[in-house]
Amino acid sequence: MDTYTQKFKIRLGLFVAGGVALFVLAIFIIGKQKHLFDPVFKLTTTFYNVSGLQVGNNIRFSGITVGTVDDITIINDSTVSVEMVIKKSVKQFIKSDSEVAIGSEGLIGDRLLIISQGSTDAPLARTGQQLASEEPIETDDIMASLQVTAGFAEIISQQLAEIMLKINSGEGTLGRLIQDTTIADNLGQTIINLKKSSKGLDENMEAVKQNFLLKGFFNRKAREAKRKEREAAERKAEEQKLIDGKN
Repeated sequence: MDTYTQKFKIRLGLFVAGGVALFVLAIFIIGKQKHLFDPVFKLTTTFYNVSGLQVGNNIRFSGITVGTVDDITIINDSTVSVEMVIKKSVKQFIKSDSEVAIGSEGLIGDRLLIISQGSTDAPLARTGQQLASEEPIETDDIMASLQVTAGFAEIISQQLAEIMLKINSGEGTLGRLIQDTTIADNLGQTIINLKKSSKGLDENMEAVKQNFLLKGFFNRKAREAKRKEREAAERKAEEQKLIDGKN
């Protein structure tokens, strides 16, 4: 009987010690999240809609978690006040013109507050100061915008489909050009005629050059062209000599 009592006392002692250890661990974790063991200061801001933000959500500055949401209070039908607990070590970086926006952890994560850096020449934020806020974009608004865009895309797709059907059926100028072989043959014949006309023009031009009345004119033109080519070659040679002499 004494052995049983002793074992019971040992188990009870282990159970109590484990419970105390878990309690201390829980206090430490909660205190760390709430910054109970770190020097902190408070800031406030207001939103028209907090978009699912809750007490205890993180606050980030320059991508680093610097605090938590301490309290959310409805002031009136258009204003919600949010109190923030921020680590005092980052107070020297938060400016009075910094803005607070509501973001999220990834695409479907918890909501969080994001504090912008503010301008370099602005004074530092004071303890308890209310910072300006930027209203969040609601998911419903995004979905509504996407639905409108999808509706326009559907209308454009239908119109393109109708145009392609008309072209394939030979309607309109483009459709007749594609489907009607006669038009295509006429177009090909027109191109052949243009080529023949160009060839005939070249022959006529050559005949004009051989005409004794105009032959002198074309010869002068040819001599003038050769003279310009020769002068250009001489200038190029002179420039090359100057370059060689400098080197």
